[in-house]
Amino acid sequence: MSLEEIFQNQKPVEDAANEHTVIGKDGMVSCPVKEAAEVGEEVLKEGGNAMDAVIAMQLALAAVEGMNTGVGGGGVILYYDSSNKETKIINGHSQAPSAVKPDLFFDEEDSLISFDERSTSPRAVAVPGVLRMLELAKNQYGTLSLERLIDPAIHLAEEGFRINRSWERALENFQHRLGDVAKKTFVPDGKPLKQGVHFQQPDLVKTLKLIRKEGFSTFYEGEIADAIIKTLADHGGIMEKADLESYQSAIEEPFWGSYKDYKLAIPAPAGGGGVSLSMLLKMLEKLNVSQYDIHSWEKYHLIAEATRLVLADQQTYLGDPEFSRIPYQGLLSDEYIEERLKLIDLESKKKEITAGKPWNYQEGEPNYKVEMDHNRHGMDTTHFTAVDQWGNVAACTTSLERIFGSGIMVDGYGFMLNNDLTDFSPEPGAANEPNSKKFPVSSKSPTIVFHDGKPFFTLGSPGATTIISSVAQVLLHVLDYKMDLREAIAEVRIFNNPEASMEWEDGINEEAMAQLKKISYELNKSFKTETADNRLGDVKGILINPWNGNLYGAVDSPRPGRAIGINQNSK
Repeated sequence: MSLEEIFQNQKPVEDAANEHTVIGKDGMVSCPVKEAAEVGEEVLKEGGNAMDAVIAMQLALAAVEGMNTGVGGGGVILYYDSSNKETKIINGHSQAPSAVKPDLFFDEEDSLISFDERSTSPRAVAVPGVLRMLELAKNQYGTLSLERLIDPAIHLAEEGFRINRSWERALENFQHRLGDVAKKTFVPDGKPLKQGVHFQQPDLVKTLKLIRKEGFSTFYEGEIADAIIKTLADHGGIMEKADLESYQSAIEEPFWGSYKDYKLAIPAPAGGGGVSLSMLLKMLEKLNVSQYDIHSWEKYHLIAEATRLVLADQQTYLGDPEFSRIPYQGLLSDEYIEERLKLIDLESKKKEITAGKPWNYQEGEPNYKVEMDHNRHGMDTTHFTAVDQWGNVAACTTSLERIFGSGIMVDGYGFMLNNDLTDFSPEPGAANEPNSKKFPVSSKSPTIVFHDGKPFFTLGSPGATTIISSVAQVLLHVLDYKMDLREAIAEVRIFNNPEASMEWEDGINEEAMAQLKKISYELNKSFKTETADNRLGDVKGILINPWNGNLYGAVDSPRPGRAIGINQNSK
């Protein structure tokens, strides 16, 4: 399969805000917030590499996108090192404290606590992995000093920035999830911050300056660690300082998937995104979805039904591999994929989708109850990426889990704590049950696509279980439909889960809508979710021309992001 047509169809301009594909010859960043994108741009201009840019953008996002990410969250970086042609994962997933037990989310009467209640509980706070991840990434791959990488974040928190529309929507919809300390910061005098307001964060400045002075370890061993534990103890939490002190990030091998003659590097479990995205792409390849028009009802229907099949298996069989046996071989075997695809036809939508039996296609047996997790999970995350002049690629997805995480802000330090433990299935005995020192399943899917051994496309998205569907659809739009990158990202996307709780975006044509309704889709209202955004996900992507090195970047529309190309060395 030739790549020429993909690059011939790009329609780049040099400075396009977030409305067009952007071109760069000496580097590219794609980031969900303009101010953080500009931080990454300056790092690349000064000779930093892609990892330096991603570290600096993550720290900047702690200031300018603190409802979705920050130092109190978890994440993962996917990195291609052009010097040795190796691709690695830097794992910064949040981890369960040692006191966590399988009945974590059951009350004294042995009743399951509601999702809304447990999502703002101090018991839902996992040990944050972001800063250990950045520390390991910097030590292994970075070239610039910590001071250079963190100073822009300090500036944004100290001098302030203008509240954007994402902040305003988040506060309008989710201020009720904020604890008292966070409300004082984000809802001063009972009035939520509005777009255009100049916002300064002195407490966050204190935290960032401590990290600059003492290193990342102060968050896990020093003053900040003490403040985290005191805050959680005051709220009735169960994390101890030893949990922070013992947390370690790790460099791991990626999970490798494929689509036609492309190879994809994606996170491995406990991240559920890699296996699930690989399954979905195998299904879409066998269904030959691209034979249908990009706006056809057949395309929407097949993607929706295949997504349901994949998520049913994800919610049943995926967990932390240190605790749960995962049937990788069975889930991805051609025989199993073909068996699952027999459940899809063009005549109707299945009323109910349940998990399959992948253990029939490999040796072994599960060491957990084979039951699907029907519980809700949080929706918001952030994704950003960078490519440098040497061809290194860094793609990063981080999160507080739900918007504003647990709603708990560390008093005097200005950052939110995650509620990542709600990513566990709350039912004891499940593959993804809560447990001490365990990683909950995450759908984070930063992705690098390779052809003939060379990386040429990187992308990712926020959106919890919608992530794999968003990433897969943009991949199809670029690889099969040969679309311009920005147009491929902007194209209407659709999502469905095992319970047939349909989500889609405005823009599906009337003919397709009519046919989907005819085969039992309920499409009487436009896409609405509990997120602060108005699209499924928020995809960021960069294409790398393997012949001339030109870079093409684009961002999605929900958040005020930017793709910025660097062209200085060519002038």
